[in-house]
Amino acid sequence: MRLSPHMMVMQNAAQKAARCLLRDFNEVEMLQVSVKGPGDFVSQADLRAESTIRTELEKARPGYAFLMEESGYSGSDNWSWRWIVDPLDGTTNFLHGIPHWAISIALQKRNDNGDIEIVSGLVYNPVANEMFWAEKGIGAFLNERRLRVSARRDMYQAVFATGIPFAISTEEKRKGFVQTVSSLMPQIAGLRRFGAAALDLAWVAAGRYEGFWELGLKPWDVAAGLILVREAGGHVSDIQGNPLNDIGMSVDTVAANAALFSTIREIISDNTPNK
Repeated sequence: MRLSPHMMVMQNAAQKAARCLLRDFNEVEMLQVSVKGPGDFVSQADLRAESTIRTELEKARPGYAFLMEESGYSGSDNWSWRWIVDPLDGTTNFLHGIPHWAISIALQKRNDNGDIEIVSGLVYNPVANEMFWAEKGIGAFLNERRLRVSARRDMYQAVFATGIPFAISTEEKRKGFVQTVSSLMPQIAGLRRFGAAALDLAWVAAGRYEGFWELGLKPWDVAAGLILVREAGGHVSDIQGNPLNDIGMSVDTVAANAALFSTIREIISDNTPNK
């Protein structure tokens, strides 16, 4: 399949970073690790991968701005194009030897009218050699196979994914999560928590889950996944139903196939405090 120039650049950067990450994953006990906050780690692997991705993207597209998990924002405030990068989504899994983690790269464009949109995204799991990618108007793909969201229409058949609030979350948010799960579980086939939001969204696009939600995510967690779900025929919004285009620094995310999106979003909204 012929890739666009942007997607070729993104995939090349991800694959180059993946080689180092796989080596580090096989020697994970040797990595130096620091703690950014409760349950929030950064390792030498994250930093090396981010440096590699930045070097490759900057070499191919000088002048584009960056929003990266470890190094933050850089570039002009009046950017026309901006990369959003998570060099290692699922760091906790990675550091525990759990083979469920990914590289996430998205590209934003600022249009002439000032609107901002995500036009390209990829989520790459090197362990499984699964490259999920999408471009606006082109579709979503897993390697070279076209993706469509699940066709299941009944909640009792549905499997959803989520992220469980951890120590940094407020008690109010933790109670809201418990209420949501208590309301949802009697209606569905199952609930999964695998610890990598970018892959959760990619799996919604691939039809492996019927939907996903998590509150308080960062833009690098979701940017690539948003376009994957949309281009695979699914719906994505915040819990109030607002579209996620110019995403902020704290992102409440609900994604699902078209048949179940409204139902899951309403359940989450009804049980979330301060919505």
